[in-house]
Amino acid sequence: MAAVWRSKVPPNSATVEEARKRVFEFFKLASRSLPKVMDIYNLEDVTNVSQLRSSISSQIRKNSHIKDPKVIDMLLFKGMEELENIVEHSKQRHHIVGQYVVGQQGLVQDLGTKDQGISPFLKNFYGSNYF
Repeated sequence: MAAVWRSKVPPNSATVEEARKRVFEFFKLASRSLPKVMDIYNLEDVTNVSQLRSSISSQIRKNSHIKDPKVIDMLLFKGMEELENIVEHSKQRHHIVGQYVVGQQGLVQDLGTKDQGISPFLKNFYGSNYF
């Protein structure tokens, strides 16, 4: 399997259609790698394959406005490098969770429960300008 990840860099795409085809091939490759990624990083308790596939899809769609084949090829190269790092376990679990499970909204989400169980004194203290 390691030979697949260390393949030779393909020549630049001649057209946008060729680059687009390569994007779809990359998405298929990444999708096929997800069960292994779930197993390597023990992600069953925080996400599933479908959610990770959606995260990859949103990362690809984020750059859908780009029409230059050279730029698309460069982004594909970076995506392949990222996928290789993930599959070869060069990242730690919290990197994967932070980037692909939680995403751009951040790790801290205010669900209205952060002040539960705190005394009125502490609520006032935290609400004041003590910095």
